[in-house]
Order: sequence, then structure tokens, then C-alpha cells
Amino acid sequence: MLRSLWTGTTGMNAQQLSMDVLSNNLANVSTTGFKKSTTEFKDLLYEIIKVPGSQTSADTESPTGIQVGIGVRPAAVTKIFTQGDLIGTENELDVAIDGSGLFEVELPNGNSAYTRAGNFKLDGTGQITTANGYAVLPAITIPDGSRDITISETGVVSAVLAGETESTEVGNMELTTFTNYQGLRALGDNLFQETAASGAATPGTPGDDGYGVLIQTYLEGSNVNIVSEMALMITTQRAYEINSNSIKSSDEMMQSTVNLV
Repeated sequence: MLRSLWTGTTGMNAQQLSMDVLSNNLANVSTTGFKKSTTEFKDLLYEIIKVPGSQTSADTESPTGIQVGIGVRPAAVTKIFTQGDLIGTENELDVAIDGSGLFEVELPNGNSAYTRAGNFKLDGTGQITTANGYAVLPAITIPDGSRDITISETGVVSAVLAGETESTEVGNMELTTFTNYQGLRALGDNLFQETAASGAATPGTPGDDGYGVLIQTYLEGSNVNIVSEMALMITTQRAYEINSNSIKSSDEMMQSTVNLV
């Protein structure tokens, strides 16, 4: 009886984690560049009561055994880097990535981080930054008094400088790719950080082989599908209830045994 009690407990804990991940996905359904997560599970160790292939007689072996599982545990929470919808904004500093890659930004401590959120701003010096003020790398500064900023599909940033009528190139945006995007560490604030599991960052030019293109005046929306997440939430809730019922049933069976005494 005790085995089923603990097995049901692991199931409830696992479904609670799944619900936490789903809730975070739904909370970020409107977050620019957000990538949803999925929860993966694996079964725990098995108690071997009868070994498969054990001798049943001098000339025969058991084709099966008795192996009783003792529950489940989380194996991974994986980010899904599928493309989000492109949303028009008419803001000349909004840039969406259509395809692979992330923007590189510089954190206050000097380290690099990476993001799909292209809702950029200008700081007091005219440098292009994220909404949190982190400088986009390579650094691009728009001279004071400039107008008509344009960003090409290949990352060329141009503007009409003060007192001029023709557009002038002021910098180039790059994209960064990774061998394993799922290995990136999520920092919050729409930022990811390189890890040993992600592989080294590989910067390149938008539009080159393996890199997406940039689309100005658009933002990439969250890739969360509300209908799918709600369906998964219902399934998770039911699984949680079933596991709680298995614990309740085990408790009732133990109570019946006690009442025999």
C-alpha cells in the first residue's frame, strides 16, 4: 500500500510542475519574442520482484517478470523556439526576426545576452538599446537630429542626418545563432544566455545561410497558442486529480486493513 501512496505523490508533483509551466506560457501570451516551454517526464526506478527470464523449471524460463514502477519525475523543461506571429507596429525602431537567430545585447556587467524581442529604443546618446537600456551589439548610434531611420532585411541601418537629404549608413545589425537553442539559459526580461549546452554563439549577417532576415516596423509575438495550452491545462488538471484519487484509494485500502485488526 505504501508504494502506491508515494507513487501517487510523485505524479501529483509532476503535474504541478507541468501546470506551473503552462501558467507561465499563458501569462506571457502577449510578451514580445516569448518562447513557450514544454515539460518532459521520465519514469523512476523499478522494484524488481521477479526477474524477466528467470528459471521456472529446469527447462523453461519466464518470458516476463514483475517490475513495479515507483513513480515519475521531471526530465526537462524545454524552450520551443518556433516562429511567433509578426505584428505590425509602424514604429521604425521595432524589428522582427523572420527565421533563425537572436539579437546580441550587452548586460550592465559586460556579459552578453541574446533576445528575440526587437522593440528597440534610443538612449540619451542616440545608441540603440533594448527596452531595459541594454546596448544592442554591435553598437549602433543614431546621430542627434537624424530622421527616417531604416533597417534593411540584411541589417543595414541608415538615417537621414541633420541638414542632409540623402540617407547615410550608420551601422549594421547582426544576428547570432546557436547549435542548441534549447540549451540557452533563460534570464527573464526576454533574455537568454549562452551555456555549455547551447554551444558557442555564432554571429552572422541577417539573410546569410542559416540566419533569418530582419523586418522593420514589425515585432515577433509570443509563440504561445492559447487553445493548445488550455487543452493541455485541462489534461494536466485531470491527471493531477487521478493521482490524488490513487492516493485516496490507497489510504482507504489501508484503513480497511486496519479495521480487520
